[in-house]
Amino acid sequence: MEKKAFFMAAIGTGFAMAVSTVMAADTIKFGITGPHSGNLASYGVPTVNAAKIIIDKVNAAGGINGKQIELLIEDDQCAPEIAANAAKKLVSDGAEVILGGICSGSTIAAMPIFKDAGLLAISPSATTDSLTYSGKYPNFFRTVAPDAVQAPPMADFALNKLGAKKIAIIHDKGDYGKPLAEGAKKRIEESGKAEVVLFEGVTPEAVDYSAIVQKIKRSKADVVIFGGYHPEASKIVSGMRKKRLKTIFLSDDGVKDDTFIKVAGKNAEGVYAAGPQDNSKNPIAIQARKEHKEKFGSDPGAFFDGAYAATLAILNAIDKADSTELAALKKVLQSEMVDTSVGKIKFDEKGDAVGVGFSMYVVKDGKFVLAD
Repeated sequence: MEKKAFFMAAIGTGFAMAVSTVMAADTIKFGITGPHSGNLASYGVPTVNAAKIIIDKVNAAGGINGKQIELLIEDDQCAPEIAANAAKKLVSDGAEVILGGICSGSTIAAMPIFKDAGLLAISPSATTDSLTYSGKYPNFFRTVAPDAVQAPPMADFALNKLGAKKIAIIHDKGDYGKPLAEGAKKRIEESGKAEVVLFEGVTPEAVDYSAIVQKIKRSKADVVIFGGYHPEASKIVSGMRKKRLKTIFLSDDGVKDDTFIKVAGKNAEGVYAAGPQDNSKNPIAIQARKEHKEKFGSDPGAFFDGAYAATLAILNAIDKADSTELAALKKVLQSEMVDTSVGKIKFDEKGDAVGVGFSMYVVKDGKFVLAD
């Protein structure tokens, strides 16, 4: 099939896709799953927006190999049971590739369905180690580093930067928060530099967290490390401040979201959180954020850079492979570097992006900024 390259500089990718000189009648069905409503919508909506920005431009330029890209979007609310149904719906609707999931628990619930259907899935945010380390999901890739890369620097920051000697570790009992908390606990205990004075899970979506706040107070911890998402974190830290506890609160990329600041208000000030590496100087990330502002009238939210990168990686693989077959896509993803909003990346044999990592942030004057 004769091809000609079309100009992609407006997307800011640095790579060229190809367009068939003969337009095909069918489409490439690009599925997206994530939380688009509910308490965790701020995690999922930026991913949809990232895909829309890129796909609208690609379609306007002629599509890929003569095919327009059709979006199929399902809301899983980051709930495992809903995620499984959303995955089944995407498969039945003919999705050929998947962007998502977002939360680790819901992604774990959806992956067997995508695996059985032979669909590539790339997540911008699901960090639970088992998604790539277990070998269960050879169709799963991600543009965010796993918890094995996140938990140690969180613990090290508490030990070495904050000088903690007594640390309370709290988690949400979920597939994301609990393993992350366990990883931090292991790192701290192996260091011998501090004592873990409390390790306990809390029930997600509880109305009141006064009991755990009281336990934190009794533990006399210097630092609280929390593994989980922003709805619970905002309630816990607000409860701590109401009890006039000055204990430092440190959390993960599930909390590094502007929604946490909006909900916690003044109580968010001084809270530390790990988050995807700082991409503020990446030219593709800079352009992507500008495009988001122009298209949606606001700054992008959590995991936008990773979602933009995942979309670029998926479309590049489809173009280079001239296929949506899993084996063909994996070959491209694992062998060819692609310029993205999180850097120039390819994926290792497990499905993890090579070269991505985490940074530490702190809330200062009502905004997350890089921590010193």
